[in-house]
Amino acid sequence: MKNLLSLILAITLILSLAACGATPAPAAPETSSPAPAAPEEPPSSPALEKEKTETTVRVAALKGPTAMGMVKLMEEAEAGETANKYEFTLAGSPDEIVGSIVKGEFDIAAVPTNLAATLYNKTQGKVQLVALNTLGVLYVIEAGDTVQSVADLAGKTVYATGKGSTPEFALGYILDQNGIRDQVEVVYKTEHAELAALLSQGQAELALLPQPFVTTAMAQNPDLRVALDLTQEWDRAAQGASQLTMGCIIAQKSFLEENADAAAAFLAEYQTSVEFAASPDHLDETAALVVKQGILPKEPVAKQALPQCGITFLAGEEMKQIASGFLQVLYDADPQAVGGTLPDDGLYFVG
Repeated sequence: MKNLLSLILAITLILSLAACGATPAPAAPETSSPAPAAPEEPPSSPALEKEKTETTVRVAALKGPTAMGMVKLMEEAEAGETANKYEFTLAGSPDEIVGSIVKGEFDIAAVPTNLAATLYNKTQGKVQLVALNTLGVLYVIEAGDTVQSVADLAGKTVYATGKGSTPEFALGYILDQNGIRDQVEVVYKTEHAELAALLSQGQAELALLPQPFVTTAMAQNPDLRVALDLTQEWDRAAQGASQLTMGCIIAQKSFLEENADAAAAFLAEYQTSVEFAASPDHLDETAALVVKQGILPKEPVAKQALPQCGITFLAGEEMKQIASGFLQVLYDADPQAVGGTLPDDGLYFVG
């Protein structure tokens, strides 16, 4: 019994000591939920910023040199790499787009240079000429060897395109200056491609065509040759008074005034595109783009034609000086060539 009591006391003592040495569990620290972070502003995306500021620009051009200088811009616009959004329309002849230009359905258009004056008069100054983009490029092509000079055209029939635009009036001026206008019959077709096909098939002996359709026709018919270069004939007739300027860029005056940044961006991007197209270093790529846009059917033809197309970019006072001299010559020869009245300085957008 004594031993049992001793054992109980010992156990009690051990338990008491354990209780005294135990460290009480620390109270759970008070925690406060952090204040919700202020919502972060979404990062400014360059793509979003671009979408906010870019303008959709409606552009028309003709299938020829005026559009060939634009193909790099068209490609970059398709890839979303331009300052503006663009909607491009390519037409086979000026008649297809004139009505839409008058109605203001295109902001910018590439047209024959004389048509810029005609539209300025027709719209009472609502369009302006902003740049020249094509010099020269008109040729008389012959399936034979009878035409060595302008005088040799007397008594012949010449097929042509561009009725009511630069080709008609340039040819008329040259025939007038050589005294044979009433001795040459000119038959007009609607599109350059149609006339090139007639030549290549032997259904026309003489034709007035611009590049690149000269190259297209000659590639299909080896019997064709260049009989006359109308740039040279114009220079002889005008005696240095003007240059033969085939194509230009016009814009709605309201577009230029209300979208100055977009207009400036277009001109910069278009000039870059023209310089790219005119560079021998980019001939292969430009030829591929010309075919991709449906301007010409085959790359070898495009490669041959591009260096002959007179693609250029002239703006500001230089543009005004060259264009005004050209339009003055046309007006003196036939006022209807420029819409009946020689345009005043309001035609020219010099920036």
